[in-house]
Amino acid sequence: MEWTKGQIEGVVIKKLVKHVDERGFLVETFRIDELPEGLQPLMSYVSYTEPGITRGPHEHKAQTDIFSFIGPGNFMVKLWDNRRDSKTYGNCMKFFAGEDNPLTVIVPPGVVHGYKNVSKTTRGMVLNYPDKLFMGWNRSEEVDEIRHEDENDTIFNLHD
Repeated sequence: MEWTKGQIEGVVIKKLVKHVDERGFLVETFRIDELPEGLQPLMSYVSYTEPGITRGPHEHKAQTDIFSFIGPGNFMVKLWDNRRDSKTYGNCMKFFAGEDNPLTVIVPPGVVHGYKNVSKTTRGMVLNYPDKLFMGWNRSEEVDEIRHEDENDTIFNLHD
């Protein structure tokens, strides 16, 4: 498949503001009054990624991810619209987020996503506030994830 650079329907990228003073900084990563209507995070988690390491690409059938990249570390982020019924099907986005460019990124179901820590020595931190519980209530359901990173010949390439 040939991907086209361009915006992806339903993806929201919000520039974050660091409020800095002598104590350090504070960043609002999301506010319910600024999320798309009906989107409600149900859990949160923090992941750290070693320098040069990728996570993804994968997608969710029903889950929306709300990622916040605020540092430490910087990431190259790629998104692919894999939803055949989307107006932007076939579009791909690539951007950088993290300590030097703090962003919150909303990724709807069916949008393949992955990121790479591009920092030379810094372990990178990512916050996520998905709108579904991992493995459902009491961890009693299948994981809502299609892991393209496990495919040898995936069309979703994080390395170009």
